[in-house]
Amino acid sequence: MSTYETITVEKNAGGTKGVTLMTLNRPKALNALNSGILADLTAAFAEYSEDDTQLCAVLTGSGDKAFAAGADIKEMSEKAAADFYLDDFFSPWTSEIVKKTRKPWIAAVNGFALGGGCELAMMADFIIASDNAKFGQPEIKLGVAPGMGGSQRLTRAIGKSKSMEMCLTGRMMSADEAERANLVVRVVPQADLLADALKTAGTIASMPPMAAIANKEMVNAAFEMTLDQGLIMERRIFQILTASEDKAEGMAAFIEKREGNWKGR
Repeated sequence: MSTYETITVEKNAGGTKGVTLMTLNRPKALNALNSGILADLTAAFAEYSEDDTQLCAVLTGSGDKAFAAGADIKEMSEKAAADFYLDDFFSPWTSEIVKKTRKPWIAAVNGFALGGGCELAMMADFIIASDNAKFGQPEIKLGVAPGMGGSQRLTRAIGKSKSMEMCLTGRMMSADEAERANLVVRVVPQADLLADALKTAGTIASMPPMAAIANKEMVNAAFEMTLDQGLIMERRIFQILTASEDKAEGMAAFIEKREGNWKGR
């Protein structure tokens, strides 16, 4: 397993088979996102994607104060506009992590998830939050705007009005409000966050691997297609899965009232 400078990675985390735990590890900077974290996360997600023994991942932040309190402002403050454009700044977060990670992953948000931290959490397939979590897109206070999907993913998650208000005022949303607004799936006590996330990831990891990837693709497609297009895609993927070894095993296991023995094929 590789070692990284700004994150830690644990496979079969906490004894949970098939689950990789990634932890942002810049606690003195409240886990602010910089080029080092991007490089490390890109490599870690690539390793996770290629490891057939790891079937679900959890991403969290070190310490109790922050998941990630935003992008590293010091790193960006002297950067010229032309460099932002020519480097296609922020693009790798989506192209190298979101689009290339077909297997499921969960964000376990503890403390602040602001700016880039909120955007990173929203890249996950879903978010579990601790009761002290705070979400926000405060970029307007710096004279800029979200650049890693905050205006897009947040709007898709919670709707135009609430997203517009948060982006225009920069206010923070509490964990309870985030749950009511459907930004997070549930809120748990801070002390229970990691255990809850790993248990959920373990449940996902216990499912037929190819079916998990297919289900993720189908749900994501609902945001990109018309209903008719999505229904066609859903039927075609279902039909493909019926030819898999895991489909035969799953139905046999159901009839025989036993656990399935998945091959991922």
